[in-house]
Amino acid sequence: MVLRYLPERAFLTIFRAVAISALIWTTLAFFSGSYGGSGVPRTVPFIFGFLALFGTGLSRFAVKWLLSKPEVSLKRRRTLIYGAGRSGSALANAMRDAGMAHILGFVDDDPKLHSRDVNGIRVHDPKNLSSLIENLGIEEIVLSVPSATTDEKLRIGASLAKLPVSVRILPAASGLSTGRFDVQMLEKLDIAQLIGRSAVPPERELIEKVVRGRRILITGAGGSIGSHLAGLVDSYAPAELFLLDNSEFALYRVWRSLHNARQFYPAHIVLGSVAEPAFLRRFFAKHEIDVVFHAAAFKHVDIVEQNIAEAIRNNALGTRNAIEAAYNSGTKTFVLISTDKAVNPSSVMGATKRLCELLLRSYAGLAERKRTGQKFLVVRFGNVIGSSGSVIPLFRDQIARGGPVTVTHKDVTRYFMAASEAVELIVQSAALSEGGETFVLDMGEPVSIYRLAREMVKLAGLTVRDNDNPDGDIAIEFSGLRPGEKLHEDLWYDTNATQRSAHSKILMVRGQTNAHQRAEEALIQLEKAIGELDEGALRDLLFDLIAELNGPRVDGQVVSLPLARGQDAN
Repeated sequence: MVLRYLPERAFLTIFRAVAISALIWTTLAFFSGSYGGSGVPRTVPFIFGFLALFGTGLSRFAVKWLLSKPEVSLKRRRTLIYGAGRSGSALANAMRDAGMAHILGFVDDDPKLHSRDVNGIRVHDPKNLSSLIENLGIEEIVLSVPSATTDEKLRIGASLAKLPVSVRILPAASGLSTGRFDVQMLEKLDIAQLIGRSAVPPERELIEKVVRGRRILITGAGGSIGSHLAGLVDSYAPAELFLLDNSEFALYRVWRSLHNARQFYPAHIVLGSVAEPAFLRRFFAKHEIDVVFHAAAFKHVDIVEQNIAEAIRNNALGTRNAIEAAYNSGTKTFVLISTDKAVNPSSVMGATKRLCELLLRSYAGLAERKRTGQKFLVVRFGNVIGSSGSVIPLFRDQIARGGPVTVTHKDVTRYFMAASEAVELIVQSAALSEGGETFVLDMGEPVSIYRLAREMVKLAGLTVRDNDNPDGDIAIEFSGLRPGEKLHEDLWYDTNATQRSAHSKILMVRGQTNAHQRAEEALIQLEKAIGELDEGALRDLLFDLIAELNGPRVDGQVVSLPLARGQDAN
């Protein structure tokens, strides 16, 4: 073994080797007739074993101690690690090996670990943090609680933000969950890291099945999901990558962020709009696309409510154009990226996405009946942390300006997921698909937006101004729900229709529908009405058509109707 990296378990190997050698030596002495009596004393094997074990083990571990003793450096900060579990212990080893920290202790909420040693490091009670910081001269606390719930992370983060030390956290993307560490990725404590769930390492073979050696098209490539999809695809050796968006600057920014493009495979910027069917027909006719990730959509609920005609043209008709072009050109896999707002939609954005879901799954049925071998699937999930429409950047800006922080309603909740995790699950869903499914990503528990606002204020080192604390720094005001907004979002229509897929974080709904003609008719009516009706009448027509396609509801659930009527409860 390389002595510098000699593990503690090597002592067991040394012990076994010494024990075996002592046993062999004793056996030879016994059979040679020199064991006991006037021959070799019976105590000699024990003395030999002790000296051999002491000399062999001590010499190696002494060399390891000398070689691994880090150089004295001003960069080594006096550090506590919050979380004494497996991840915290591994993080401590990584930080010590990197010579970047002097780990003076763990802090953990588990009372069973208090005053005990983990990996040679003492575990302390969080209640004693203030005295620990003062007595030990702590400069930094590193948060490592990947298995904690969102509420627990928010509570811990808010408590640490009040302390006179810097607080950092190791993001899930650093490889903490897989044991591969890059401690240089430690980041300043941020709310996005706290509400992001502990990510499950992606199954690389599933992603490679979809991406490697394939011609990939990403529509809406300049957006939050599209740009992260581009980054993921870039890491898995596609044959060719096409980035489509109607924003020149967004496309250039994404294209410049690709690390492997131009060197290992060609990547193309495609400036255009999915709302132009002729443009899409020419594009698909010219390029043999294998996989389409359709992320192009107007997603900001409030803006979409004020621009209904453009939302229908881009979201609904644009998706129809992309699906038709892909189907007619023989594209093997088409992934529609949808939203939780498509379930029982109350907003124009959600209604257009619901119409897209119905249309796509009807094309999946068409492909199955005609045995084209094409797969059409929907992937549905909630909000992306830190996206352009997310509340987190808004709250951060409001706090920086001194408040107030505006929350629509005290009881409003939303699902959140990190963009990096979302795109990994989207691609893995495509690998699991047989065609026609709606995959719903496991978003964990919904987060209270009011609670989120309060914790963000605390994380900024400030206090909330309210009735209990009239002298606080930042006030939180309730602006009221905007048109199209709901208090709570749903991820599916009927929980009984969901089933687990082969991936622990991906749920699946299989819906058979023959609503293809009805969805097409709805789109034709909307397309015609865009030039004839005002915005209010257009919105009414959209929701009337969605209600007709979804079918009647009782207590918020869709009532199953005969398939001949084109109903779909999923």
